[in-house]
Amino acid sequence: MSISRDVTVLRELAARYGDICREPVQEVRRALWRRHNSLKRTRPLIYTRAYAFQEMPQSACVCEDPFFKGFEAHFRSQLFWHSLNDDSIFEPWVTVPAAKACHGWGVTADRHFSGEARGSYKVDYPLKTLDDFEKLRVPWHAIDEVKTAAAARKLEDAIGDLITIDVDRGPAHRVWSADLSTDLGYLRGIEHFMVDMMDNPEWLHKLVGFMSRGVLKDQSEAEAAGDWGLSDHQNQAMPYAEELPDPAANRTGVSRKQLWCFAAAQEFTAVSPAMHEEFLLRYQLPVMSQFGLSAYGCCEDLTQKIDMLRQIPNLRRIAVSPFANVARCAEQIRADYVLSYRPSPTDMVGYGYDEARIRRILERDLTACKGCHVDITLKDVETVQGDPDRVRKWVRLAREIGESILG
Repeated sequence: MSISRDVTVLRELAARYGDICREPVQEVRRALWRRHNSLKRTRPLIYTRAYAFQEMPQSACVCEDPFFKGFEAHFRSQLFWHSLNDDSIFEPWVTVPAAKACHGWGVTADRHFSGEARGSYKVDYPLKTLDDFEKLRVPWHAIDEVKTAAAARKLEDAIGDLITIDVDRGPAHRVWSADLSTDLGYLRGIEHFMVDMMDNPEWLHKLVGFMSRGVLKDQSEAEAAGDWGLSDHQNQAMPYAEELPDPAANRTGVSRKQLWCFAAAQEFTAVSPAMHEEFLLRYQLPVMSQFGLSAYGCCEDLTQKIDMLRQIPNLRRIAVSPFANVARCAEQIRADYVLSYRPSPTDMVGYGYDEARIRRILERDLTACKGCHVDITLKDVETVQGDPDRVRKWVRLAREIGESILG
């Protein structure tokens, strides 16, 4: 396929996506998420973060140019997502990430894959000994302006008359590269840093402190350079709130106090609250406190750690994962924060579509959440057994149950 044919395909998809972005329902959803994330009562909002798109025929890409193919995949996924009719907002832009001149800690965590399609991998941890700490470098914020401009211009030439091209100039260390827990797992390995908590606590404090300061340096340099933008909000949902500016394209020069921050601690799920606080949260706090609002948690069980999380001064959202005790979390969260309820994707849509099973689980859990500010997230959906309508049906059922119980 020629480049001109690639552009034709991309333009057709971009035009369809642009039509979605202009639908009046997008403004309705923005208003709902602003209120909800500002702890004002709304109906329970539904967010389908994952939907096994790789199993859908709509996921097949035809562009040959790898650059265009990546954006083709993005548009195809967004178009399918829109068909699910959840409460997700589709923004009227497409983002080109700036090329970073520095990323990571100066070492390589090689991955050895199982060989199976979409299978597992084992990381070759670079910090095998305590002395390997000396191999780490302090990160810095720098953008390769030539590569960034070339990528933005290529996409602008192809579809810029149809949709806004947003250039994301934010720092390399944010979200998973800034929560410390994720990179600590890749650098040292969960099994090793858990032993370090007992055998090498001073060394571990040195390591996580170094990482925290490195993230802060990268993020602070990006702010000083005017490279944070309003498309850099992150909260694992729709990042709107009455206290913060709305997401927007190409609005750089903003401070972190104008943005949402997301952090998690999945690698610490089996660590006690006391050690989680000592070896992770105290180092996450300086990073998270720079932002306007924060969301905490992904797939880890935070049931025993919610009281600990109250130390986060700008905390607004807490994840209640499939592994958590929903009733116990709701008792602790109350109406103080948004409770991001995340039922098991396996039970919801992963093995057959059993309405009775789904209804039983959702009614039990949502009843326990009465009085809380609740949204419902479907995430980490690895399979729907090839059923193109399964998630769509789940959204309708979850909406019905959520509104009947929580209003």
